[in-house]
Amino acid sequence: MFPQKSIQTPSQSVQSVDLLRILGDRLPRLPHVLRLLAENHVRAGASLGDLHVALDGWLAGKPSQAELSFRPNRILMHDTTCTPALADIAGLRDAVTEAGGDPSSLTPTLPVEVSVDHSLAVDVYAQSDASVINRRNEITRNRERYAFMKWASVNMDGVTVNPPGTGIMHTINLEQLATLLVMGENGFAHPDMLLGTDSHTPMINGIGVLAWGIGGLEAESVMFGRTVSLAVPEVVGVELTGALKAGVTPTDLALVITQKLREIGVAGNFVEFFGAGVSTLSADARSVIANMAPEYGASTGFFPADEEVVSYLRRTDRPDALTGSIEPVFKAMGLWFDPAERPRFDRSIVIDLDSIGTNIAGPRRPQDCCAPKDARASIEKAIGRELKDLPVGLDRDVGEAPDGAIGVAAITSCTNTSDPRLLVSAGLLARKARAFGLRPPHWVKTSLAPGSPSARAYLERAELMEDLDSVGFSIVGFGCTTCIGNPGPLPEVIEHALREKKAIPAILSGNRNFPGRVHPKLDLGYLASPPLVVSYALKGTIQGDILSDPIGQSTDGKDVYLTDIWPDEAEINAALTKGFKPTDVPQAFSEAWRSKQWDEIKAPKAAQFPWSASSRYLRRPKFASLQETSRLGHYQAAPLLVLGDDMTTDHISPAGWIDPNSEAGHWLIEREGDPKDLNVYAAYRGNWEVMVRGLFTNRLATNYLSQGLAPPETVLEDGSVHSVYAASQILAERRQPVVILAGERYGMGSSRDWAAKGVALLGARAIIANGFERIHRTNLIGMGVLPLQIIDDFVPKDAGVTAADRLEVSIANEALTPLLETEVILHAADGPKRMINCRVAVETWQEVDTLRKGGILPAILQETI
Repeated sequence: MFPQKSIQTPSQSVQSVDLLRILGDRLPRLPHVLRLLAENHVRAGASLGDLHVALDGWLAGKPSQAELSFRPNRILMHDTTCTPALADIAGLRDAVTEAGGDPSSLTPTLPVEVSVDHSLAVDVYAQSDASVINRRNEITRNRERYAFMKWASVNMDGVTVNPPGTGIMHTINLEQLATLLVMGENGFAHPDMLLGTDSHTPMINGIGVLAWGIGGLEAESVMFGRTVSLAVPEVVGVELTGALKAGVTPTDLALVITQKLREIGVAGNFVEFFGAGVSTLSADARSVIANMAPEYGASTGFFPADEEVVSYLRRTDRPDALTGSIEPVFKAMGLWFDPAERPRFDRSIVIDLDSIGTNIAGPRRPQDCCAPKDARASIEKAIGRELKDLPVGLDRDVGEAPDGAIGVAAITSCTNTSDPRLLVSAGLLARKARAFGLRPPHWVKTSLAPGSPSARAYLERAELMEDLDSVGFSIVGFGCTTCIGNPGPLPEVIEHALREKKAIPAILSGNRNFPGRVHPKLDLGYLASPPLVVSYALKGTIQGDILSDPIGQSTDGKDVYLTDIWPDEAEINAALTKGFKPTDVPQAFSEAWRSKQWDEIKAPKAAQFPWSASSRYLRRPKFASLQETSRLGHYQAAPLLVLGDDMTTDHISPAGWIDPNSEAGHWLIEREGDPKDLNVYAAYRGNWEVMVRGLFTNRLATNYLSQGLAPPETVLEDGSVHSVYAASQILAERRQPVVILAGERYGMGSSRDWAAKGVALLGARAIIANGFERIHRTNLIGMGVLPLQIIDDFVPKDAGVTAADRLEVSIANEALTPLLETEVILHAADGPKRMINCRVAVETWQEVDTLRKGGILPAILQETI
């Protein structure tokens, strides 16, 4: 038993881990993230001696093989990550039954909260009933999949599915689920910590809750009682000084932080913010910054708990017994934030808040922060040509969209819509624009999709909803929408402009703008704050400088500038005071839960899911089987694909609308799918047949194995060109092992399991890349696919690798160890062989064990049976 202490709170006496006694004089030198990991390690029943060795090594700056144990108190998922995870569990239950076991034994041992937020599409916009129509369409399209999710909640204890319309998972977590302090029934209190199957799970770090994103495969392992084992992380400190100037938003700051942290490289690191500047930021603003952690590449973007966090919990109607207990317990445990603290970090940078101005980021990566005046130049660099100047007398009502026209303007994503101040700012800007008679030109598709239904209440009470409606920003629903690639159909005027090869960017208040992310046909996009999104929608084009050029003309013909409509701090404060009520959060959520459409969806009561052979959405997964074995060993593999840098999970496994002329489209149409509405790939993540056919279909997923290949094409040794899926089937019939080669930051972006499941189904035994993003690396391991990181100067796309070459890999089960260095031998068909120095991107012995067993699902089956 670990040392405990008794702490008196205003409402009761509680017990907690005596962290001060356990860590001693180490504690003030440790970042808060390591203090929290230490508390969890101890509470998980792991060795104190191992903990001291690990932390002493870290404090001394010495490399260590020490590992920490971590056990979350809950799991957070959304509908498109839970669907494949639940399909896996349903498949595992079938396998257990076939082996003579009890299928109901495979039930999560931790609470699992699911949000249905990723499926809402913007079919209808710029009208007051848009949210009602879009919700109805959503449930019609996804009824079968939602019934499956209901089956899981009915037949698995602890699985709660929050229905469509209740908000985005990270906003629900922020506003309602997170407690910061867990008050157990036995009088034991401990910090709230969780894991989520979405890369933006660190948003909750903004209110001092330690959490990070994992893949659904790792979540399945944790659900069934496995403790997470992690190497002691490198911790990067970001010291914030000064305070943001009036008119500068948390979004502006988040984009600068993303740029600066990408520049120094924090992939897989834990980032923690410290310094006096932290205290000047609201909890909402901190959450905007924390949400962008995957964009700067980190596991966390952590802000320790302080008075502002407790104030936020009160503002969102948390009980007094909880909010009154947080400060005394956290202070007693050494977890309370002190702006004067200067703990040790592996590396640190300083960001002066006073220096931050208005920013956007794009046109293809969230880390490419720039001033609005540089947007045109950044697009021209990206597309390799100059934009045509705006025509004189441009017709904004019925004319053609010009080069550089804004095609989509969306206030979307948990990133910014969870901060009421940002939405109120957008509403006030809309009010002033309305007074001048400004409206977006007809080619801009506008939308407002808040992360919480409570947003409607405070916007209406502040009398801002009519103003937003007047400029096209009617609420289209409560979900991820455009940010996740569900913007709905583009206006025909934009389709026409794209056919004419005009540059058409999107502007959104989201977190990602990778090519094709927002819409398969849009390669350009900029991230911006909600009020700036409205401003760009009114202007209608990315050309010029929105900070100094006219936004448009008033009804009396005078130029209107951004300074004329940008709200000041006093106006924002007054609107927030008028609009916001703490009780809005639980009341709006409760009302959204009472959904007749959701209640009408029925689910079977059965331990095994009744798969249907005619289903287009659900198929028993091939890989949830005892037949899956280790992919390690000695082999000579054919290169299936050779890819470049920044191959995101969006490039590997898409989420957007399905083209009826694609392989996935053909498969669906053959099974009576509607060619005009095949839904999005994300809706089919419970069907491996569709997902594997959708791999590498992104238009910018360039395959360097041969010249002139168009996604998703690859080439075989005889020179024949096939789709990646078809080629993989041919090679599988020949019993030819395959690998995939890639560049830097392979797998950045969403925590998309299918980017790993898909390559496993293609037969890949290893991915050989210059660098991996953290979540995708763990997903590959979860599927039994070995990630090999190149550590010399070999760059796959520049190496002239051909389909006739072979790559020799030799790592036997018993030889694999964490961070093992090895050589991959490239046997060129027409030249000498080359040694490629690599390191296995495997960090812990638990990951070694997973690969030896063939992946997480075979491991779960072996342990269960």
